[in-house]
Amino acid sequence: MRVESCANIWLGIESSCDDTACAVLRENGDSIEILSNCLYSQIDEHKAWGGVVPELASRAHLEKIVPVLEQALSEAKIDIEEINQIAFTRCPGLMGSLLVGANFAQGLAKDLNIECYGINHLEGHIYSTLSTQLSTLNSQLSTNFISLIVSGGHTELILTKPNFEYVSIGKTRDDAAGEAFDKGGKILGLGYPAGAEISRLAKSGDKNFHEFPRALNDASFDFSFSGLKTAVLRYSQAKGEEFVKEHIADICASLQEAIADILSLKAVNAAQKYGAQNILLCGGVSANYRLRELLAERAEKSGLNLICPPPSLCTDNGAMIAAAAIFRKRAGVLVKNNEVRAWSLLYS
Repeated sequence: MRVESCANIWLGIESSCDDTACAVLRENGDSIEILSNCLYSQIDEHKAWGGVVPELASRAHLEKIVPVLEQALSEAKIDIEEINQIAFTRCPGLMGSLLVGANFAQGLAKDLNIECYGINHLEGHIYSTLSTQLSTLNSQLSTNFISLIVSGGHTELILTKPNFEYVSIGKTRDDAAGEAFDKGGKILGLGYPAGAEISRLAKSGDKNFHEFPRALNDASFDFSFSGLKTAVLRYSQAKGEEFVKEHIADICASLQEAIADILSLKAVNAAQKYGAQNILLCGGVSANYRLRELLAERAEKSGLNLICPPPSLCTDNGAMIAAAAIFRKRAGVLVKNNEVRAWSLLYS
């Protein structure tokens, strides 16, 4: 990958679902410096519904995108006129939410007379892990590696090749891992979103308390988590409310283990099959301590290297969108938003 010396201030905007995020990044020699990475989470707007309501999400983005931008500029200690380039999430995501971010980014870019780029959300997650030393990144991207993207909306194994080429080798056939956490937690009486609460409770629980099913535990690289939700429901109904409350930590640990087990197993198997030395774990669920722990153990035993983002970059954020644009721009495979999209994109 060709890396050119330049000094730019980037604004990254992410609005694909229920997080309004803006980040300011500075290219500084051989590294990327995150000057600010601000986010407004819409959990309170959607909590009563037990999930994201698209129309409410769009309205919240409209209300919060300017305040979040102002916060990002303030924390970065720069004026808006100092921004040289803008990157925003183009796809995939909720249509209304994406439109808010895209229109805002393109309007701002036109007003400032600067370049604006649309970035794939999943590619952004991949680069959330690598937005530090460019020299390290270049070495890692010189060969194939496996990306495991796990979140509330996506669970997928991607063979990531040099020059920003991606091959989907496996994905969920029904629910994403993050949805399994949230819906499983809801069945157990936990609040929304339940993923973080399950992780917290599981730390004091016994992961071997109950063996929940691992669907598609075979040679394929696809996943299935809908049956796991059903298994949690039937188990809780059979045991009763008092039993679930008494053993909630153990049940959460067992549920978490079922998800982490199958994700880590297939990621390592994929790396071995495709001769990849590095496994990259990203997406909101990548913050789960047990998934990181188990995948790290299996990777080490197989002589593989595991790369994870810091917790602050696991969830949707603007820094990952700007980082993906920076690497594409340096490699000469980034085009302006209003030009023909001739470059490779996931699901483009």
